[in-house]
Amino acid sequence: MNKCVIVVSKRKEKKNFRAPKRTAISCSSIFFILHSSFLSTMAEPQTTLSFYNPTTGIYTSPRPPISLPQSPSTSIVDFLFLNLPAHSDSPALIDPHPHNIITFSQLKQKITELAHALHHTFNISKNDVVLIFSPNSIFFPVAFFAVTSIGAIVTTANPLYTVNELSHQISDSKPKLIITVNQLYPKVNGFNLPVLDLNNYSDLINKSRHKPLLSPSVSQNDVAVILYSSGTTGLSKGVVLTHRSIIATALMVTSDQEFYGEGRSVFLIVVPLFHVMGLITFTYSQLQRGNAMVVMVGFELEKALDAIERYGVTHLYTAPPVVVALVKQPAVVSRYDTSSLIEIGSGAAPLGKDVMDECSKVFPQTKILQGYGMTETGGIISIENSRVGSRHSGSSGTLCPGMDSQIIHKETLKPLPPNQLGEIWVRAPNLMKEYFHNKEATEQTIDKQGWLHTGDLGYFDEGRIYVVDRLKELIKYKGYQVAPAELEGLLVSHPEIMDAAVIPYNDEEAGEIPMAYVVRKSGSSLTGVEVQDFIAKQVSPFKRIRKVAFIDIIPKSAAGKILRRELRQKIQSHLLFIYTCNASACNNNRKGVYYISIPRSYS
Repeated sequence: MNKCVIVVSKRKEKKNFRAPKRTAISCSSIFFILHSSFLSTMAEPQTTLSFYNPTTGIYTSPRPPISLPQSPSTSIVDFLFLNLPAHSDSPALIDPHPHNIITFSQLKQKITELAHALHHTFNISKNDVVLIFSPNSIFFPVAFFAVTSIGAIVTTANPLYTVNELSHQISDSKPKLIITVNQLYPKVNGFNLPVLDLNNYSDLINKSRHKPLLSPSVSQNDVAVILYSSGTTGLSKGVVLTHRSIIATALMVTSDQEFYGEGRSVFLIVVPLFHVMGLITFTYSQLQRGNAMVVMVGFELEKALDAIERYGVTHLYTAPPVVVALVKQPAVVSRYDTSSLIEIGSGAAPLGKDVMDECSKVFPQTKILQGYGMTETGGIISIENSRVGSRHSGSSGTLCPGMDSQIIHKETLKPLPPNQLGEIWVRAPNLMKEYFHNKEATEQTIDKQGWLHTGDLGYFDEGRIYVVDRLKELIKYKGYQVAPAELEGLLVSHPEIMDAAVIPYNDEEAGEIPMAYVVRKSGSSLTGVEVQDFIAKQVSPFKRIRKVAFIDIIPKSAAGKILRRELRQKIQSHLLFIYTCNASACNNNRKGVYYISIPRSYS
């Protein structure tokens, strides 16, 4: 069995929690990415593949199967504390700023007390919907578990939402109560709903302390949460996940940890808890194993590095912008002791092979991993296993246990063998139940055989899955298909590029051409020609960048997903100044190449 050796450096002892000292622990491959970067050169076809059934066209997981709880009345909270005696006094949730720790026994008590107060003060009962509208906090999971322990349903929302954006979700989900924080009160006061301050509810607990105890009846098939998709292609839809699907996700995510006997670990959470990745894929899955979660409000480089050093963080789960920030600022990273860090992984958006390689240089003792998932699958479909196979392949790993997949030809709807591109379909116990109040969208996404049509383009090689891009986001250049994710991965590997996005730009001759939005590193004088040359040397002619726009920031969802729709809207609403360069007017710029600048007030 391969193991990762952790070097524990000598340092001044701190009175803060750290992971138990270990000389070696196995390193699991638990990392997620909604859309992995595309590998241009596919592996050679295999003649016999044990994970692929040529008769059915179904790909299966190489991992041992999972076993869901036999009792149908096991809720996610029951499952969370199944092994409580083994880690009752161990830290569960840690707030690094200020230093505040909730142990597992304290977590259970806080959940019980808040659930009691919710029921007796606000009459929250089974199947009622409660909206959690809050930034990251160690009390966010407390509220989530308190609501679901009653049999009520949680829905979450991005704290950056405007009142107008929030109104769509409130109108759709019809919550009975809003749990928020004081600074967000102005956004929720107009909805005429009761509001609970997540940071100040001790009075409610005291008032309900002597009320009759709750005896909720919750089953695995009951709805636990309605998570709204990011809505990058339109209005967001409510993804309905049951207690059973969330428990299945937790078992699938941690299967490698269980198989290799990984010890207690410390996870740094900087991704938003309102998102499936932060709340379920990472936090719930790891808490149920007895692992500690260091919860940050958001990512600040030096505060994150300080937390890694102070608490002996072993796993950092985050989104590509954080990984890029770590890669681009190695001098800052070097000032902190990160020797405890076993794994870094990136989710919600592409992380290119080149960035993974650079990250490995900054963190030579750390494994850089990724995987594949979506809200409709509880945030997980496949994960890399760091003990098996090649590293930094650009793949999203192998299927999680219990997960089946097919690669479907978009025109014939026939399943495809390895090394052929098609739409990824999946089937597993962690799939969503439905889209909330949207039967048509549900039927378009999950067919009668239980296959969920992901809308992603990908393929398998000898067992690993490669996700090229969203089918709807592919650029159609003169009949060729160009994946934005591949070009974005190459762009951010440039030392003077902090971030980048690629979208289709309408062209009379080609149909669509690849257009790049580029965020230059501070002080850089990188030109559009240099950007184009950098890509042209690495890709086929049909994939070359035809337009370049320099921009201050790439619009992204809170989970790090590029909001391409907003970039396209900038062009459609004429928020760009487009310049056509010729030899005399643009000095060294090429004639006929377009260079675009974006007014700062619009970026």
